[in-house]
Amino acid sequence: MPDRFRSLSFTVMASVLATPHIAVAQNASSVLVVVNDSSQLSRNIGEYYARRRAIPPKNVCHIRTDPKEEIPRAQYDREIAGPIAVCLASNQLIEQILYIVTTGGVPLRIAGVLALDGDVSAVDSELALMYTDRKVGHPHPLKGGVPNPMFGKRNIKFSHAEFPIYLVTRLAAYDLAGAKAEVDACLKATNRGKFVIDLNNAGKDGDSWLGEAASLLPKDRVIVDASDKVLYDQSDVIGYASWGSNDKNRHRRFVGFHWLPGSIATEFVSTNARSFVRPPETWNISDWNSPKLWFAGSPQTMTADYLMEGATAATGHVTEPYLGMTPHPEFLLPAYYSGRNLAESFYLSILWLSWQNIVVGDPLCSLGPPGR
Repeated sequence: MPDRFRSLSFTVMASVLATPHIAVAQNASSVLVVVNDSSQLSRNIGEYYARRRAIPPKNVCHIRTDPKEEIPRAQYDREIAGPIAVCLASNQLIEQILYIVTTGGVPLRIAGVLALDGDVSAVDSELALMYTDRKVGHPHPLKGGVPNPMFGKRNIKFSHAEFPIYLVTRLAAYDLAGAKAEVDACLKATNRGKFVIDLNNAGKDGDSWLGEAASLLPKDRVIVDASDKVLYDQSDVIGYASWGSNDKNRHRRFVGFHWLPGSIATEFVSTNARSFVRPPETWNISDWNSPKLWFAGSPQTMTADYLMEGATAATGHVTEPYLGMTPHPEFLLPAYYSGRNLAESFYLSILWLSWQNIVVGDPLCSLGPPGR
């Protein structure tokens, strides 16, 4: 890959004189919306979100790139990171922006080698480090993940002074109606409903994280199960964490929940955000021994299925993240319950950046404090 493409976004950002850290309001003025003009879906989602959230026009960044889900690294640098850096710099938004929102039709994944020291990653996770690169004075390494400075910092308010990153989320679903529903539901969110936490009783690290999450939430707001059974058909769900299709006892594609406005979902699944193309209605989760039953190269659950069923936001992975780098529910769920917004709650729970994680939903979505 030519070095001029690799360093483009960093060069643009660094060319702007450093400015003092200032207090930035966590509202529409702190959001940058990325719209791919080569995608009608992206244009429609961006327009709808900007209108519903009253995003200032200068905070809408237009790029033009192939809307396919996976692209080469050089194309990401040239057609995504570079133009976004120009938007931030030319509109004097580098410090003001805290959250970047990509939209369906913006590529999902950067092609590369899949390994702990590999360079395949989610577009959104790479964009999170644009601010970091400028601060440290050079682009981050591509091999392996980059530690997320926000991970586990429960009691520190997000700002660039404390955490020199952008929090990047994505508005995406199987269609425009689904993406609109995510936005609308956030505007109706209230702090009520149950957190459903489903262990798989396998004695793995993930079960201990799920158990800790349950212990940090009010007992009257939690439904937790540590047996071999799968929790299906729950009502008034505001948060969900489980093993998804990695629970050997799960055989249903959909969990059958009634989701409340503002609800979030996370699961320990490797490939759930592999695609936002809608599977056939007859498709169901299966196993790695039955390739004829797979969809988009995997038998596993789909992040977008939770959104289609009614969840307001969800996390996922564009390819294998390894268990420790999936979102940690013991940070995510208590933070969201306490009133922290969606972007902050999820990024508190993610160990690495320049990795496989994406967060789907409006970054400003919040339940408000308990008892509101």
